[in-house]
Amino acid sequence: MKNKLTGNLILKIGSVLFAAILWLLVTNINDPATPSKFSNVPVVIQNADVITSQGKVYEILDNTDVIDSVTVVAPRSIIDTISKDNIVAVADMNDLTSLNTIGIKLSTNKYNDRLDSITGNIDNVKLNIENKKSVGLALRATTSGSVEAGYMIGDVTTEQNLVRVSGAESIVSRIDKAEVNVGVTGFTSDIGTEEEIKLYDADGVEIPKNGLTLNINTVRVNVEILATKEVPLKFAVSGTLAEGYRTTGVISSVPGSVTLAGKVNVLKNLSVLEIPDTVLDITGLTENMVTTIDVREYLPSNVELADKKFNGYVEAVVYIEPEIARNFVISEEDITIQNMPEGYEGVISTFEDEFSIQVIGLAADLDNINGEDLHGTIDIDNLLERGIIEEVKEGYWDVPLSFNLPENVELRENVTVRLNIKEK
Repeated sequence: MKNKLTGNLILKIGSVLFAAILWLLVTNINDPATPSKFSNVPVVIQNADVITSQGKVYEILDNTDVIDSVTVVAPRSIIDTISKDNIVAVADMNDLTSLNTIGIKLSTNKYNDRLDSITGNIDNVKLNIENKKSVGLALRATTSGSVEAGYMIGDVTTEQNLVRVSGAESIVSRIDKAEVNVGVTGFTSDIGTEEEIKLYDADGVEIPKNGLTLNINTVRVNVEILATKEVPLKFAVSGTLAEGYRTTGVISSVPGSVTLAGKVNVLKNLSVLEIPDTVLDITGLTENMVTTIDVREYLPSNVELADKKFNGYVEAVVYIEPEIARNFVISEEDITIQNMPEGYEGVISTFEDEFSIQVIGLAADLDNINGEDLHGTIDIDNLLERGIIEEVKEGYWDVPLSFNLPENVELRENVTVRLNIKEK
């Protein structure tokens, strides 16, 4: 038996070696080691609280949290079962170096022990680490574009008026304001919308929000759209001027009209803006009254001035002039009798064929009187209504004359004539 086991020993050992080599050759031929590349593999950052617990924040530089290319070498039977989702890339903050880099550890979540190798084109995640800073900013709402003609923007409000921003001190320190903007082009009614909050520096340049944390990222904005309408100002006066003076009836103002803003149903019935007569008290005046009026005090409810640059003050002038007197000559032929009952006639006696009357008024009104067209009238119906004549019958009555004087012109003294009524 010993001879059988030890005989031809070299041949037997050679046979074993040959069998092993043959097995390796067959294995490599049927299932060779094969490389495979996977692109854009994300790196998982672990234990980030190592930084954040110190009141610091970090920023990943140069997109080093994504590996452009990962090469895996493994037998073909393994490679064929591996996809990008099986690649695990981890950077542990506990491994942070003094250069603010973290080594990347690569593996797969299956067959990891059967890989020949796994490598990436980058080995480290690069970080920028800074102190953390938080600020609270008043939230401002703005609009862009233009509403339809005849409309304007009223109140613009947000449902929250404060936003808190946290992040790297170097970025947060640059933030000057937080805004939301609403486009209003073509609108004729109120707008309610959810808008993104944007951050800006002191020069109005938008600051990207990458790496920043906001307690709210959008906010509800309400934009009031108001109709506009231009209306004239209407004035009246109160009080009594000094004796011998009158208003010309003209009240001017600068400006003479204002543009109002409000809801359509409020403005549609508004044609003028009336200023109460108590504002212009002319008692005892002998010259023009000049005063400044704040028209905002007299705006109807839910109406405002459309021009935000207009402070609401207007300068009003009440024109006042002295009365003057002028004489005109009247003849009996210029006097007529009206409404004499049938069967009666009247004869006027003025004691003189011509007599003078004196009228008073403003110069402009008196200048409009043509003496040749001026005539007196006795109205029987008016005399009866006033009780000057109790009944129409024969007899003599002293009766007042009325004249066709312009408005705002009057007799200084009443003129009386003798009227003789008799039956025809």
